Amino acid sequence: MEQRPDTHSKLFGYLLWIFGFLGAHRFYYGKPITGTIWFFTLGLLFIGWIIDLFLIPGMDREADLRFREGEVSYNIGWLLLTFTGIFGLHRMYMGKWITGILYLLTGGLFMVGVLYDFWTLNSQISERNQETRFG
Repeated sequence: MEQRPDTHSKLFGYLLWIFGFLGAHRFYYGKPITGTIWFFTLGLLFIGWIIDLFLIPGMDREADLRFREGEVSYNIGWLLLTFTGIFGLHRMYMGKWITGILYLLTGGLFMVGVLYDFWTLNSQISERNQETRFG
């Protein structure tokens, strides 16, 4: 049986779950639609948020199968996006220096860019890891 990569961390998922009523853990595991719903409904009035406590192991397994491992860490990227997104540090970490500096100067492109990155960061990191692996 082939060992699957551990691209996402259950521990980090549970830490983001603390803020899960805002959808942070759902975005982290590659579920932007339900992440957005959680954001606008406070985790479906906290009920979905509590249920997610038990769903995180499954979301973690699914994310590990879906996204490509490599030199850019999903955990570091998400940590930087979640807590310093408007400064663009997550983009600089991925080697996207121009847009990182642009985020720094514009407050994450007036927060629209940060929202875009919440929707797409897993794919951006996966693509970057594939580029690094295959040139």
